[in-house]
Amino acid sequence: MPSEEIISSKDNPNIKLCQRLISSKKERYADGLFVLEGLRLVEDAIAHYAPIEQVLVTKSAAEKQNALLAQVDLKGLSIRIISNELGAKISATEQTQGVFAVCRFLPCPALESALKPDGHYLVLVNLQDPGNLGMILRTADAMGIDGVLLCGCCDIYSPKVVRATMGSLFRVPFWNTCKIETLLPLLHEKRIHTFAAVIDSAAQEIRSCDFSAGSAVLIGNEGNGLPDSVSAACNTCMTIPMQGTVNSLNAAMAAGIILWELQGGKR
Repeated sequence: MPSEEIISSKDNPNIKLCQRLISSKKERYADGLFVLEGLRLVEDAIAHYAPIEQVLVTKSAAEKQNALLAQVDLKGLSIRIISNELGAKISATEQTQGVFAVCRFLPCPALESALKPDGHYLVLVNLQDPGNLGMILRTADAMGIDGVLLCGCCDIYSPKVVRATMGSLFRVPFWNTCKIETLLPLLHEKRIHTFAAVIDSAAQEIRSCDFSAGSAVLIGNEGNGLPDSVSAACNTCMTIPMQGTVNSLNAAMAAGIILWELQGGKR
């Protein structure tokens, strides 16, 4: 365990920074920083060379997590040991593991040059539930999708979203704060076929859609779906057929089905 003095004051600048970043989207975007909490998340961030500013570990966690401390030391990362009480105070979970990291926003290449004409993408439009967004990123990771594009969605760097990704945040290419008005023309310019996921019996069933070429599927808001103007601007409207009286699916569940079909199109 590092021999430096244990931070125990709630007024310590490192503690106050964590609290600001955890509680406020405005502060996160002003500083370009967000907070990771949990052993697995921090280990994944280190393993994928995320731009970590510093690691904070509670006294009790530092006494148990020798492997993590070794990785932190190997990568030359800054580490602060904090009291168990402060760990509980800054935690966004009920039972903290006492492992935190402050990380810079993840870099991504310019979208225009990064989009591949034969790529497979998911476009999320006005998605607002953090759990849904995190789960969708995790599923996209599992399916090997080329990228997720976010248009007017909830904050991908919020603690709830980051936790829900379970580390996939560092493995899935994503573009934050895209504008749908400029994104659709760019996708069409790249000859990427756009599919609007809709609830409409007249739309093409997903099982008959051809995803073998470059494809981007758009999923809309949990309650309202895609705006009509967006659906109309896509090349194809598609739907997931359902039985009985069910006429809609949770956004993350629908995305899972769509991502499976997209992944099949890559084979």
